[in-house]
Amino acid sequence: MSATDVAVSVARNVNVERVIAGLRTLPFGAALEISQPGDIRAHTLVIFDRSFAVTYLLEAVAIVLGLFGVAATFSAQTLARAREFGMLRHVGVTRSQILAILALEGGMLTACGIAVGFVFGFAISLILVFVVNPQSFHWTMSLHVPWIILGTVAAVMLASACTMAVVAGRGAVSVDAVRAVKEDW
Repeated sequence: MSATDVAVSVARNVNVERVIAGLRTLPFGAALEISQPGDIRAHTLVIFDRSFAVTYLLEAVAIVLGLFGVAATFSAQTLARAREFGMLRHVGVTRSQILAILALEGGMLTACGIAVGFVFGFAISLILVFVVNPQSFHWTMSLHVPWIILGTVAAVMLASACTMAVVAGRGAVSVDAVRAVKEDW
């Protein structure tokens, strides 16, 4: 078995560059790869960035799956409520008004989901940054919340969910009002 890594601690008043130059003069000095703490930290951050790229990909997949879930939920809901929409149309509510109701329902449901996600996500990030990191890794980090990115993603999700609800509802409101009410009898 052979050693592949060695840490060298330098006394406070010793010049680090002189120690590195001394290590380079050893017979195997040319084969040494010497890194200072700043270099190691930069390399570690590159590795973290790569691992978080996978996390961002998983977040995008989760958002797309969530939007499909909203579409499926509203498709099923509008099919189940076709008679209700037929009755509303029979008493004078227009198709566009029903679609606006569906968009509002989809928006409110998604806004609740976004709010709960923000609360739990923020709580988990606080636990990770201020509890898990110091206890498990013995280092701390500053907390930076990218409000602009989070707000943009939330707005896109909200608009997409409203659009999905309207698209899903078009089939239910396209049924003739008399036929939709007649099916209920």
